[in-house]
Amino acid sequence: MPTDKFFKQIANKVHPGEKLVSTHCSYCGMQCGMNLRVDTHSNTIIGVEPRYDFPVNLGKMCPKGVTAYQQVNHPDRIKRPLVRRDPSLKGTPDGFAEVSWEEALTLVTNKFKELQARYGKDTLSVYSGVSMTNEKCYLTGKFARVGLQTRYVDYNGRFCMSSAAAGLNRSLGIDRGSTVPWTDIHQTDCLFIAGSNAAECHPTSMFRIWEVQKRGGYLIVADPRETPLARRADIHLDLRPGTDLALANGIVHLLIKNGHIDEEFIRNHTNGFEETKELVASFTPEYVSEITGIAVEKIVRAAEIYGKAPEAIVLFCRGIEQQSKGTDNVSGYTNMALVTGKIGRPKSGVATLTGQGNGQGGREHGQKADQLPGYRKMDNPEHVREVACLWGIPEEEMPQKGVSAYEMFQLMLDKTIRSMYLLCSNPAVSAPNQNHVRAAMKSLDFMVCADFYMSESAEYADVILPVTTWAEDDGTTTNLEGRVIRHRQAQEWYAESKPDWWIQIEIAKRMGRGQYFEHLKNPRDIFDELRRLSKGATADYSGITYEKIDQQNGVFWPCTDDGDQGTPHLFLDKKFKHPDGKAKICALPYRPPAEEPDDEYPLRLTTGRVVYHYLSGNQTRRIPFLKAMYPDPLLEVHPETAKKYGLEHGELVLLQTRRGEAKYRVKVIAAIRPDTVFVAYHWGKDESINLLTNPALDPYSRMPEFKACAAKIVKLPKEEQLHG
Repeated sequence: MPTDKFFKQIANKVHPGEKLVSTHCSYCGMQCGMNLRVDTHSNTIIGVEPRYDFPVNLGKMCPKGVTAYQQVNHPDRIKRPLVRRDPSLKGTPDGFAEVSWEEALTLVTNKFKELQARYGKDTLSVYSGVSMTNEKCYLTGKFARVGLQTRYVDYNGRFCMSSAAAGLNRSLGIDRGSTVPWTDIHQTDCLFIAGSNAAECHPTSMFRIWEVQKRGGYLIVADPRETPLARRADIHLDLRPGTDLALANGIVHLLIKNGHIDEEFIRNHTNGFEETKELVASFTPEYVSEITGIAVEKIVRAAEIYGKAPEAIVLFCRGIEQQSKGTDNVSGYTNMALVTGKIGRPKSGVATLTGQGNGQGGREHGQKADQLPGYRKMDNPEHVREVACLWGIPEEEMPQKGVSAYEMFQLMLDKTIRSMYLLCSNPAVSAPNQNHVRAAMKSLDFMVCADFYMSESAEYADVILPVTTWAEDDGTTTNLEGRVIRHRQAQEWYAESKPDWWIQIEIAKRMGRGQYFEHLKNPRDIFDELRRLSKGATADYSGITYEKIDQQNGVFWPCTDDGDQGTPHLFLDKKFKHPDGKAKICALPYRPPAEEPDDEYPLRLTTGRVVYHYLSGNQTRRIPFLKAMYPDPLLEVHPETAKKYGLEHGELVLLQTRRGEAKYRVKVIAAIRPDTVFVAYHWGKDESINLLTNPALDPYSRMPEFKACAAKIVKLPKEEQLHG
């Protein structure tokens, strides 16, 4: 069998007429290193090779990464700007005509000016995403607030990373997704992983996770489903969806009771322990078992393993975060590290497995409704003053903070917002309560969508602007560790597509705001401005340069000056980022999901990903191999539940919640709780599971509750089976 050494020898050889461009994958927060193989005669990408020099993935690639290059020159790419000529066809891919960039941009700016003259500056909105570079994410916030002068800007990270950000900020005073570099993962003694199907969602992390067990360490997994990760775990905590906080409180209860806490660390470096100790006193294993459905002995054993482990890392993902108490869940699991002192040292800490490619950097530099570059806050007058000065605008011109992503759709229906500039996101698939969201987009007076494919959301637009893909532009992203890395342009802009930064600067000029953008000629200029604005802020990038990234294979923020090499490990000095330097152990009362099962809707619905697709599927559903491997969404049902409802594997059924319904083929599988059903969320239109999900929002992060709601299965008559 070929060895790893063999593959290293044959990989990355440059053939005549070709070149290799060193870059990173376009998909999840692992941001795996890869080389794109480019035909120098046609200047087009023709293949991909693994990069063995990037420490995160060390040459490993997943099915999405191996095929990512195929999206760049795909025949579905939008080649020229499109303008809707038939408004009656809004919500469909029809009724568009190709136009020049001049005509498209003139129409966009004239409509924006007209709407603002009639209804005020804040009638415009910008809805963005975090699968873009830091440069584009930064510029999007500036474009909204300075170029369009609107308060209404937010991003799809509200549906992904916002609870992790809020929870980590509350507990540690800083939101960097991991307190340790990823190269620590395989060296620890215990991994406690909550709400992550890492084997499918972050598969190139698995060689490190398996290595922990090979070395004699332990793997504990909390998940309602027996995922491939959970199947290999030493302890699988098979909890009911939405009950994570009870489990976290129960583990902390046992850590305290059994003496597995670090009293000196608690005394010198934390606040809130006594209040938390009092609160968790009632979270006995029996009480936690009653809430979560986990066997008592599993809870006891998990706490014992984590408590006794010399070094341990707690990792979590969307399973705990996409809840109406996701922020509390994050702080609850972080409490485990804080009461044991297993943080602020190598091989111990907390980390979140980032879902989107730039989920970390994309939430740091100003495209959140309440946030300015560097994690500055819009409700802090000093922060507003600093950024306004650096942008060169009068302080009074800085818009007020806006509202979160889902709340923007209600403002569209209320006609407070009458126009949306949408980029790098597909809310017609990814947002909860889809009937509401689609109605909101349809109600807009004018909608602009910047995308490289005709997404389900683009079908609601009046103007579609073709943009470049990840492989056609330079820039940086920040991976799940907090490592800032380089993406490099591998081919010229496809057809007449333009980068998002070019489009935004051009629109700003036409809106009469060009003086604030005209010095930005390329991604490097934008990154240099980002660096200046982040100096002295929480997410300080001021010491990071393109050259330093190249020299070090990425730079961890904070990095505060030219001589600073970055910060792979946070809190080695035990100084947390709250004003008093102490972390916060949070006393968190348990509350159930916003919607519990009842007689009418007796099942619990949860959602997630599969290995072959990414987010809304707008990219991966177009790649032949990925589409063939998982062509349609499936409803996972336990054999006991299938028997109860008289269902057979492959049967078409109707799944209903209080918000909507959709038809799915049944996948009978024992790897799920009998009281729970699961559907992946990568499909749109009538197959979108987000027609059914609950928009109940976390009070801190404004994250909707994707991961838990009440549902029922309706068996369909035979004639519908034949024609479904």
